[in-house]
Amino acid sequence: MAKIKTSFFCQNCGTQYPKWQGQCNACREWNTIVEEVVQKEEKQAWRPSAPEHKRAARPLRINEIDSAAEVRMDTTDSELNRVLGGGLVPGSLTLLGGEPGIGKSTLLLQISLKLPYRTLYVSGEESQKQIKMRGERIIENAENCYILTETKTQNIFKQIEAIGPEVVIIDSIQTLHSDYIESSAGSISQIRETTAELIKFAKETNVPVILIGHITKDGSIAGPKILEHMVDTVLQFEGDRNHVYRILRSLKNRFGSTAELGIYEMQGSGLREVANPSEILISHKEEELSGTAIATTLEGMRPLLVEIQALVSTAVYGTPQRSTTGYNAKRLNMILAVLEKRAGFRLGAKDVFLNITGGINVDDPAIDLAVVAAILSSNEDIPVNKDFCFAGEIGLSGEIRPVNRVEQRILEAEKLGFSAIFVSKYNKIPLRKTGIEVKLVAKIEDVAAHLFG
Repeated sequence: MAKIKTSFFCQNCGTQYPKWQGQCNACREWNTIVEEVVQKEEKQAWRPSAPEHKRAARPLRINEIDSAAEVRMDTTDSELNRVLGGGLVPGSLTLLGGEPGIGKSTLLLQISLKLPYRTLYVSGEESQKQIKMRGERIIENAENCYILTETKTQNIFKQIEAIGPEVVIIDSIQTLHSDYIESSAGSISQIRETTAELIKFAKETNVPVILIGHITKDGSIAGPKILEHMVDTVLQFEGDRNHVYRILRSLKNRFGSTAELGIYEMQGSGLREVANPSEILISHKEEELSGTAIATTLEGMRPLLVEIQALVSTAVYGTPQRSTTGYNAKRLNMILAVLEKRAGFRLGAKDVFLNITGGINVDDPAIDLAVVAAILSSNEDIPVNKDFCFAGEIGLSGEIRPVNRVEQRILEAEKLGFSAIFVSKYNKIPLRKTGIEVKLVAKIEDVAAHLFG
């Protein structure tokens, strides 16, 4: 038996200390350092039986390495495939985080039931009967999915050797523990050790592993920050529990873009992929109301049309309020200052509230023009034509700046039946016939003249 000793770890950032102290030197948090028992001995968690795995790796010249494109594994979920960059990469480790009850387990159980590969779904939070009850709501018969309720990694690897799965899903990494670390499950040491064992297994067997990770009250993934550095892909599952729509984002992706977005609708039978999110992000109303405008934005390669809602009213109290939902509050203050200084609109003594419908956050500067249109519409109490949409960035001098990939935005607006789109006159518009009128504007005054006369 190896000598057992204790170490002290910061529960916030994972920094190790030889003794306890009140403040962590790395993250400057107080009272986050706790003592954990660490057992030092040779690691024997994953031992591949094939003799070629036991040989030490040798260095290769970069031009000797096989550069053939890695064949990705289709997850049968077009939204997940898009966010991952085309599918699962063999031997990769993917971490999925999100709020409790947002649908992380439902998403991965649904995928594991529909995958055409032999899949092992390991749960440390539910029994096999509970998972079966949830699985029956999604799909009745799934021959390729195996369910295992286990938390000890040594037992999990024994079952992996017996079954030989092509995909492994762990729900969740905070429930796993290894015999070679004596601290409790969910501690810094256990998360780091169990993740290292799964990485070694994935890289040596070329089997992709997907982990579910809990998050803290601040919204970051629980455990040491090194967990996100160790894995290949970090996905975030977002959404308001009061809404049925969920958004899947990529925060880190070694094999694809981090700008892609997947949208799902939560239903009783699981999560439904939303192929055309513009239709759900634009509210349908019978009468035209002031204070709304449609913006064209891009999430990765996907064009979206979102509805901007604004309310401008006289300030009841001395200090006017500025409130935003889904939009940067500092950028709203900048746009209001430009409207006041450059365009002559008196908004300094008025409350301004801004909302992006659908519960999504947009940081694309191309929606600035729609924000201006919605604010002016509410201020003048004149509705914007429901067949108009906008794509333009506002500069500090009041000019309408060009935006990237404007042709893609125009085509999306045309596809959804809009009659006109406002863009910067400095954008290079391709000379081709379209079914939508492209209105070129240079300043905020031009937009106000077109909309309100």
